[in-house]
This record gives sequence, structure tokens and C-alpha cells, in this order.
Amino acid sequence: MKFGKSICILNVGGTKYAFPKDVIKDFPLSRVSRLHKCASEKEVLEVCDDYDRERNEFFFDRHSEAFCFIMLYVKYGKLRFVPQMCELSFYNEMIYWGLESSHLEFCCQRRLDNKMSDSYIHFSEEEVKLEEELKGENLVTRVVTEREESKWLERMRSTFEEPTSSVAAQILASVSVIFVLVSMVMLCVSTLPDWKTAENNSVEEHRYNPDSLEHPSGIIEAVCIGWFTAECIVRFIVSRDKCEFVKRPLNIIDLLAITPYYISISMTMLTGENSQLQRAGVTLRVLRMMRIFWVIKLARHFLGLQTLGLTLSRCYREMVMLLLFICVPMAIFSALAQLLEHGLDLESPNEDYASIPAACWWVIISMTTVGYGDMYPITVPGRVLGGLCVVSGIVLLALPITFIYHSFVQCYHELKFRSARCTRSLSAEFLD
Repeated sequence: MKFGKSICILNVGGTKYAFPKDVIKDFPLSRVSRLHKCASEKEVLEVCDDYDRERNEFFFDRHSEAFCFIMLYVKYGKLRFVPQMCELSFYNEMIYWGLESSHLEFCCQRRLDNKMSDSYIHFSEEEVKLEEELKGENLVTRVVTEREESKWLERMRSTFEEPTSSVAAQILASVSVIFVLVSMVMLCVSTLPDWKTAENNSVEEHRYNPDSLEHPSGIIEAVCIGWFTAECIVRFIVSRDKCEFVKRPLNIIDLLAITPYYISISMTMLTGENSQLQRAGVTLRVLRMMRIFWVIKLARHFLGLQTLGLTLSRCYREMVMLLLFICVPMAIFSALAQLLEHGLDLESPNEDYASIPAACWWVIISMTTVGYGDMYPITVPGRVLGGLCVVSGIVLLALPITFIYHSFVQCYHELKFRSARCTRSLSAEFLD
């Protein structure tokens, strides 16, 4: 700094700390070290709350006891929570002074994670941008006006995106679930051998003929597709960011579930009832089976499926670890099983283990303790190897499951709290 004395005094909540100017330059706390780069009093006031030029004293209106523990971290390198102080409040003090949760001791990190999962608060990017705009007094009126104009759009968005936000959203979600269930029942029933249309007894590929729409099954399917299409279009229109809407996994699944119907209709109209329809039959069946993705649409309305998706996205490292724990023993045990059961020139070799890829199937069903019984070892060494395979599978598969379980519980409480917070906020808005 180019002003003040050589000794700098930090006044944090009434507690004073004196440091030489050179120490401030390389201070471990980023907010304190920023004082050395300040060239004017105006820049100093952007870092601290007040400044006394005569005494070269910097005032910080922060928690003094929390800063005392932070100074202990600076001195000894260990950071722990202040007793009888909220973990989130201490974490806010850490962020203010330039520390992160990784600086905490491991036991305190676990306490912080549990506290944050119990009282999770989600701030969207729109809310952050709104707070930045509200800092400027000239922008307050414009922001309020824009919010009033888009109030109906926000209601529409919450109605389609948050099933628990209002009574209308709950009704809409219930109707959507009914359409999904009806569509799944129709898909399952259509695969029964005795399922015949009333109009004709042609093969499955003729089902998308325009004449088949006169049959109740064709009408029901068209109504379901119409509902899903209208719902997807409305949600796209009321979305804040159209590009972000297209990138969302659930919206991609909606598109994959709806598109095959229109492709099938187009292919049938183009090919008609000639020989080209027979060649397109396999493609039509594949497209029809893609409607099974409609089941994933239930994740939009059920917290359990949302928790499952969020857990899988956050635990991809653990899932890779689980896959690794399966693949490595599978390669080892399959090679040994093929050698013991078939590769030692036995009088009666076990043909089920003729190759290592064939033995891999036996390893998988053994490690997962399924045991279909379609193939099994017949030699004594092979049976001993099978026992080792089963025991190792139980141990290895159980190790990463613990991490996935804890993540699932955390994600469930997080989504449950977010849903409850949304319900409370909209209920308060309705009462106002």
C-alpha cells in the first residue's frame, strides 16, 4: 500500500490484530492480502467496511470468534468449527475471508455436508442476476415492471415444471401420468398373440395405416401422442432458455418418445401397402418399441425417480468403480474357469466353458449370486474357483454400494426440501 503506517491493524468485530505491511502482502486469507494491492482509500473500502487513515486500522464487521478460529488455521494449519455456532454461518465467514470447505478438517467437512443437505437452498441463475440488477437503483423500476409482465409466464412454467406447485399443476401431472400408463398398457397389450384389430387381420406393420385410426387402439394412441406433443410444445414455449431446454435429459427423452410415432406415420404413408412396407416392417417395430421411453417421463412427476437420476449423475465415479470391480475379477475368473473346465485336455471337458467369453457369463451370474444353473463347473478345482468367485463378488460389489447409498439419501433430502420450499413459496404467494 502507498498510504498509512508500516503496521496494519485489523479490527474484526471489535478484536484487533496488528501485522507488518509485508505480512499483509502474502497473507493466507485472500481478502486480507487484497489490502496490499489497494492504491486508494476507495479501493480499501471495497475490501473492508471502514478505514482509519491516522491509525492505519481496517474495520471488518464480521464475527470475531469465527475469525479467531480462522487465525488459528493461519497459524497452525488446522481449521475446525466454532463450538455452539451454526456450521453454515461459519462457512459463510470462511467464504468471506477467502477459504473453502476443503480447508476444513475431514470431520468438520462431513458436518458441513450433512448440514447443507438438510437445509439445502437453491439459487437459480435468474435469481442471482436479479440481485445484481437490484443493486442499481435506476434498474429497480424496470425489473419490477418486467416481473409483473411475465408473472403469468412464471405461473405457466411452474405449472408444467413443478407438479407440486399448485392444484392446477397437480391435476396436469395426474393427467400426464394417466396418459403414460394408458400408452404403456396399449403397448404391452399390442404384443399379445391374440391381439387383433377389428378392421383387418393384417400384420403388425399395417397398424399405422390411416384406416387403423378408426379402431379404438389407434384412436387412443393418437390421443396420447397428441397430449405429449402439446405438453412438450407448451413447455418449450414457456421455458426461459430454449437451448437449455433442448439439452435437458428429460426433454431429450420426450423427443425420443414422440418422434417415432410421426416417423412411422410418414413411412407408412410413403410406402403404402406395397412390398416396400414389408421391408420397412422391422424399422416400424423398432420405432414402436422406442415408446418405452415414455416410462421415464414419470420421473418428471415422481420424486423417487428424480432422486435416482440425480444420484446416478453425481455418483458416476462410484459407478465406474463398480464396473471396474466387476470387469477385473471377470477377466481373471473367466480365464481360470476356462482353463480348469476345458483347457487341460480332460477326458470329458465341459463344453459350456469352451471359450473365455462363454465363461464370462458364468462369472457374472456367480458374482451377482444369481446362478441361473444353465452352466456350472463339474471339476473339483472348478467348483473351488466358483466358491471364490461368489465370495469375491459379494465383497467387491458391496464396497462402492455404501457410497452410492449415502449419495442417494442426500439427493433425496435435497430434492424433498426443494420441492417443499417451492410449495411453501407458491402457497404464500397465493395467500398474498
